[in-house]
Amino acid sequence: MLNILSQADWIDRAKSVLPGGGLGNFDPSVFIRDGKGSRVWDEDGREYVDYLIGSGPMLLGHGHPEVLEAVAEQLPKGMTFFANNARAVELAEEICNAVPCAEQLRYVSSGGEADMYAIRLARAFTGRDKVIKFEGGYHGMSAEAQMSLAPSKLVNFPQAVPDSAGIPDSVRADMLIAPFNDPDYIRSLLAEQGDQVAALIVEPLQRIIPPEPGFLQLLRDEADRYGIVLIYDEVVTGFRFSYGGAQQLYGVTPDLATLGKVIGGGFALAAIAGRADIMAHFDKSAVGEDKWLMQLGTLSGNPVAAVAGLKTMEILRRDGQYDRLRANGKRLMQMASAALDVQEIPHRIVGDPTLFEIVFTTSPVRDYRDVFRADNARAARFNAVLMQNGVFKSPGKTYPSLALTEEDFALTGAAYLKGAAAIA
Repeated sequence: MLNILSQADWIDRAKSVLPGGGLGNFDPSVFIRDGKGSRVWDEDGREYVDYLIGSGPMLLGHGHPEVLEAVAEQLPKGMTFFANNARAVELAEEICNAVPCAEQLRYVSSGGEADMYAIRLARAFTGRDKVIKFEGGYHGMSAEAQMSLAPSKLVNFPQAVPDSAGIPDSVRADMLIAPFNDPDYIRSLLAEQGDQVAALIVEPLQRIIPPEPGFLQLLRDEADRYGIVLIYDEVVTGFRFSYGGAQQLYGVTPDLATLGKVIGGGFALAAIAGRADIMAHFDKSAVGEDKWLMQLGTLSGNPVAAVAGLKTMEILRRDGQYDRLRANGKRLMQMASAALDVQEIPHRIVGDPTLFEIVFTTSPVRDYRDVFRADNARAARFNAVLMQNGVFKSPGKTYPSLALTEEDFALTGAAYLKGAAAIA
């Protein structure tokens, strides 16, 4: 007799073997059993429209048949080799053709790993130690990245606040924190310490907050002025905002970019891409032992992830894909705002049609502190009601996908109305 376990059973089992009862990524009380197209099902069989989509990589939806076919063709040929493989080279060629800053790239397995190496690469290239990041910016789990990501205590800039235990004070000393979208502050900070700064790392869309007009160009100009490596964290925005990423959409090119999520087609794959003279520090024969940056990874550039990424990118190049993705996002934004307007609930829809969120505030949202001061208890209640009504999403982001159907929009619109009524 088939033994079918409930979600509650799995929660109990997880608590004995996983710290906190989960993987550390999401609500540990949620166990997803299946995903197909725009939908996911939990272990109790409840069905949801999926706006989490694996935290971004499933842009085509779950189990796209062409991606599955490409993966199935590769699997009997080998899953990983720790040696060069042709599929990884083909994917690198396509990324370098698509992304403005990408002359060369190096593969890793996660976006956080890519960010860590990008910062180290900037230090190797410049011979400097200090790094500027923006308060609220997410760049993975390295010690540098875990500074002022989500501080509960707001301190004076440029002081860094560690988000995790186990980070030495020496790391904090080399991190400078700035407010996003504040040109005057970044100018003044660089006037004082610019000649000590190796890297300026930024999400071109910081979580959900768009750059104000001219802000990214200011960062480009100031980085050039002080000889700083400008890094775009495009792990989320790469191949989502446009085929060339946020740097193509916004028209400002960094020196390095980190990529992930979409380029692996649902498998573990990420990359650091950028100028050849900076990327040369991965090549000992080009820069010498003293300036060489060691990097290796067991699964980096594995052929299964590479073929999944290649097929995903081939589909994204087809006519009308980005127009449709943006139309899907705009429709969701309009439905959410209309539902909240009926109840006269103050809110802002913040972000880009390809990635956005509702912020419950009457004030403009320009940086982390504007989100921090919003009515986040109301947001939590709203998201809980959405979940109860078949909408699965992150607490802080909505990821539209290309798999959404008319039925999905109808279900989501009804959930928005119920969520708005519940928090009115």
